[in-house]
Amino acid sequence: MKYLVRDKILAIGDDYWIEDEQGRHAFLVDGKALRLRDTLELKDPNGMILVTLRKKLISLRDTMTIERDDSTLATIRRKRLSLLRNHYRVTLAEGTELDVSGRILDREFVVEYEGELLAHISRQWFHVRETYAVNVVREDADAALMIAVAVCVIRMAEKEREEG
Repeated sequence: MKYLVRDKILAIGDDYWIEDEQGRHAFLVDGKALRLRDTLELKDPNGMILVTLRKKLISLRDTMTIERDDSTLATIRRKRLSLLRNHYRVTLAEGTELDVSGRILDREFVVEYEGELLAHISRQWFHVRETYAVNVVREDADAALMIAVAVCVIRMAEKEREEG
């Protein structure tokens, strides 16, 4: 299933809808502007919080966490010792690791588990510059988690670009 994300409104404090392939509201991204750290909530159309995305305050490397029900679901970091600058590692709470690689800033990358494609993030399906899709390939993949991973990795890559 493909989900449509409009990129230019990813600023803190802004709320925006992510739509499904039929143009229906699938997820609401609720930016929390007055928080000490970068925080977003991904909600269902009824307003129920599915996951919370937070930038870690103190860490050696830029890190974001994805939380569900007040416990950490996943931790995202740029992969160390990688030849690819745009390579991130997602460590799930139970220890499973997902790889995120590709051209993050161009919105052309994939999320994989042990070489198996879980989600493909791309602008190629859209002609509008500020729009990209998160195509959740596996039916049993958690769509909210895949979207949260995409949003976190893009935010981290953009912050890294701004700083260096």
